[in-house]
Amino acid sequence: MLLPAKAEVARQLRRYRAWERAMLAAPADLMVRATFEDTGYTLCVLMGKRCAREAVDAAERFLRITPTAYALEQDGRPRTASVSARRGPPRSRRRRFHAGR
Repeated sequence: MLLPAKAEVARQLRRYRAWERAMLAAPADLMVRATFEDTGYTLCVLMGKRCAREAVDAAERFLRITPTAYALEQDGRPRTASVSARRGPPRSRRRRFHAGR
């Protein structure tokens, strides 16, 4: 999983919060609303989430913990003790073919 730079996440989160305040102050202003929605979309893409609220929550969490811990948390798969887990049939069932024999 590729993770964004913390500085970029922090910058986009600040930008989102600023436009959120502007949108709440002037909800009828279509330019402000469009820009607010654009910043939400940018945060969604950056954090890999489908809605702005989830992206904001993920960004805040990402900034609080280490990138490795965040990646493990987002992966959702349980980790096994063995990192080098093999795939495929057990060794006893593998057939070895030697050229010329």
